[in-house]
Amino acid sequence: QVQLVESGGGSVQTGGSLRLSCAASGYTFSRYCMAWFRQSPGKEREGVAAITSGYTATYSESVKGRFTISRDSAKNTLYLEMNNLKPEDTAMYNCAAGSFGACYIGIPPEKYSYWGQGTQVTVSS
Repeated sequence: QVQLVESGGGSVQTGGSLRLSCAASGYTFSRYCMAWFRQSPGKEREGVAAITSGYTATYSESVKGRFTISRDSAKNTLYLEMNNLKPEDTAMYNCAAGSFGACYIGIPPEKYSYWGQGTQVTVSS
């Protein structure tokens, strides 16, 4: 049974930091493309960052330079380090896993096989 469980969300002020985690189980974590998506009310789901099984990361322009995606295959865990947070970063953040020939930020969410339940991030001004 595949499970992705996110944690680490919360409420911070503008300029603050958070670290999200996504604990994976039930599949071979190290072989999958992993990504973080986010969605706020009234907006489409947006890809934030993706990381290949070989640890190559890509980011959306809106978070580049502020967010860092990483993975620890020994712990089967995906991370998202978020710095200099802005109110526009407020959203529900979900991790996702997919098996692709190429893994990068532009892959649409419907291509991913597994999803976590999400963790809320709220940034106040």
